[in-house]
Amino acid sequence: MLGEKGDFITSPEISQIFGELLGVWFVSEWISSGKSTAFQLVELGPGRGTLTGDILRVFSQLGSVLKNCDISVHLVEVSPKLSEIQALTLTEEKLPLERDADSLVYMKGVSKSGIPVSWYRDLKDVPKGYSFYLAHEFFDVLPVHKFQKTPQGWREVLVDIDPQVSDKLRFVLAPCATPAEAFIQHDERRDHVEVCPDAGVIIQELAQRIGLTGGAALIADYGHDGTKTDTFRGFCGHRLHDVLIAPGTADLTADVDFSFLRRMAQGKVASLGPVEQRTFLKNMGIDVRLKVLLDKADEASVKQQLLRGYDMLMNPQKMGERFNFFALLPHQRLHGASQERNARQSKTPTSSVAGFGELVWQ
Repeated sequence: MLGEKGDFITSPEISQIFGELLGVWFVSEWISSGKSTAFQLVELGPGRGTLTGDILRVFSQLGSVLKNCDISVHLVEVSPKLSEIQALTLTEEKLPLERDADSLVYMKGVSKSGIPVSWYRDLKDVPKGYSFYLAHEFFDVLPVHKFQKTPQGWREVLVDIDPQVSDKLRFVLAPCATPAEAFIQHDERRDHVEVCPDAGVIIQELAQRIGLTGGAALIADYGHDGTKTDTFRGFCGHRLHDVLIAPGTADLTADVDFSFLRRMAQGKVASLGPVEQRTFLKNMGIDVRLKVLLDKADEASVKQQLLRGYDMLMNPQKMGERFNFFALLPHQRLHGASQERNARQSKTPTSSVAGFGELVWQ
């Protein structure tokens, strides 16, 4: 389903620069928060492993900076098929993988640069400790509840069998209130809302972990800040697809509501963003990196590919404005421990965090 022959392509599959800049972001945060002696890189829904692979390449290139740091990779993946593809992308072929289907860590390997890689089915199973969490196009695939405002109050949108055509599905409104209505804000102004309880649970887990042990979470996805309404849609072969036709054959997705993620963090950590992908990548130095790679490229076809990838990532009509970056960080990272109390009230802290403000090269 992934890639040019599948239903959709993700940013890491489009350009290596994307993953490299995310690698720089994690190293920048590691330096800014005091260069701990160890950290875990945890990716939720790693796709084909391309993104983690690009990040690990940056860690290798910055080996002199990270030389005294003990790094491990932890991948949260429910698909056995994708975990095998990730292992092919990331691990050293000469070293056999350890498999144990009954264990919380169902697979273990070693990356090409010698970093241990472990696979889990659930974030809760990943060891707690100083970690950098990454969720790229992860939250948009979690299931949503849809609600419509009616004269009788909020009513959930459900799926029903069309009484006229037995093999056809249709949307209907629930006749009365349903439990998921609890997720709607009392002061909600929109007349149609999508809520994602699973996203709330994961954000609470991330916020609790980062609040206790430090680190950061970087979330990149298409979404909005509590403004959009009906975004649930299907993709099949890179084209929009009616979600009710041939269920199970298309990729289903709904835009991430970042205002909901911020609310679910419950003040345990600070949040930054969402900022548009083109702003984040520009702040991270994508133009500098593109120039270096273009200067190194000998073949015209490679240069064309780099420029095409850059355009796809940065063009407002393509991914530049549709994708957003959002981060969770410990309060003291932004305000210092003494100001932590005031930080809880401050919605937009002064940002010295790469990507969310311009990166200062030293």
